[in-house]
Amino acid sequence: MRSTRRLLLVSLGLALTFAGGLVSAQDYPAHPIKLVIPQAPGSGADVVGRMLADFMSRDLHQSVIVDNKPGANGIIASQMVQKEPADGYTLMLTSVSLVSFNQFLYKNVPYDPLKDFTFVAPVADASFVLVASKNSGIKSWDDLVKKAKANPDTVTFASAGTGNSTHLYTEMIALRSGFKVRHIPYKSSGPALMAVVAGETDIMTVTTATGLAQIKADKVVGIAQSGETRSPQLPNLPTLKDLAPGVPALPGWYALVAPAKLNAKVTQKLAASVNSFLSDPVMKQKLIEQFLFPIPGTPADIQKRAESEAKVWGGLIRDLKIQMD
Repeated sequence: MRSTRRLLLVSLGLALTFAGGLVSAQDYPAHPIKLVIPQAPGSGADVVGRMLADFMSRDLHQSVIVDNKPGANGIIASQMVQKEPADGYTLMLTSVSLVSFNQFLYKNVPYDPLKDFTFVAPVADASFVLVASKNSGIKSWDDLVKKAKANPDTVTFASAGTGNSTHLYTEMIALRSGFKVRHIPYKSSGPALMAVVAGETDIMTVTTATGLAQIKADKVVGIAQSGETRSPQLPNLPTLKDLAPGVPALPGWYALVAPAKLNAKVTQKLAASVNSFLSDPVMKQKLIEQFLFPIPGTPADIQKRAESEAKVWGGLIRDLKIQMD
C-alpha cells in the first residue's frame, strides 16, 4: 500500500514538474534577459548585439540587457554562458571564431563549442575586403598572385592577431590560390590596417566597414571583396568568388546561442524574434549600412553551418600548425 502511494506521489510530482516546465515556456520571458557580448563596447559584435537587444526588448515585451565580456577571443564569455541555467534568460551573440575556430586554436578550451550551447538563430554575415598597400606595387588580383608566386614568403600580410579571422582568411586565400605570404600580426584591426596604409605590410583582409574609408580615400588599393555579389558601395571591386573560385566563402557571421538543452519552445520563440529583427525594414537597412547582411534561418541552419565551418577552418588551422596558449 505504501509502495503504491509512494509511486503515485512520485508520478504526480513528475507530472507537476513537467507541467510547470510547459507553463514556464509559455510564459517566457517573465523577467529581463541578459545578452552577453564577447567583445568590447564599440566592436562589430557590440553594434549588432545592441541593435538586436533593442529590437527584442520591444518584440518580447521584456528588457534585454547587454553585458560586454571581452577577453581570450571569446573564451571568457563563452565559458560563463555555458555554465548558466538553460532557461532562456542568459543568451550570447557568438561568432564563427568562437564556435568553429577556438577548439582548434587553443589546447584547452574549457567547453565544447558545438555541444555545450543551444544554437538559436543565425543573425548576420560580415563583409570583408582584400586590400593592398600603395607602396607594394600590387594593383590587382593578378598582380598579387604574380608577385607572391615569383617571390614566395616575401609578400607580407597584416592581421588583427594570430588566429584572428583576418589572419585565417588571408592564409586560406593564399593556400587555395597556390602562393605563400608572410604573416605580420598586430593587436587589432586598426593598427594592422594602418600598417598597410603606411607601407609596412603589403596586404590585409579586413572587414568592409573598417577598410572602405581607406579605399575611398585612395590610401590603400582594393583588390577584392568577399561577398557573393558586389557591394553597392564598391561596385567596381570584383569578388573573390569570381577571381579565385577555389577559395571558400569567408565566414564572418554572428549567431544567437544559449546554454545547452534550452527548452524547444523557448528556442523557437527566440528564433522567431531574431527573424523578425532581420526582416524589419529599418533594422535590415541599419545592418546593411554597417556592411552586415541579414541571414535569417533556423536553429538547425546555424548549427549545421557552425559544424561545416569547423571542418574547413579546423583543417586549415591543423595544416598550418597554428597554436595559441
